[in-house]
Amino acid sequence: MRATVGDRLVQHGRVVGQHDQVSEVVEVMGTEGNPPYRVRFPDGHEAVMSPGPDCEVRHREQQTQAQ
Repeated sequence: MRATVGDRLVQHGRVVGQHDQVSEVVEVMGTEGNPPYRVRFPDGHEAVMSPGPDCEVRHREQQTQAQ
């Protein structure tokens, strides 16, 4: 998994009815785009994450094409 600043990190819900959590990558703390990442959630909360298999990175190019 590789990300750059500005990409979105999507953590998929683990149980039925649980919504995905989307955050923005504000800092890449690993080398060459690897985790951990400092992310910011829509409510302004920041956290350091090392994403697991329930996460995906949506790169900025994918976001602009989807709009």
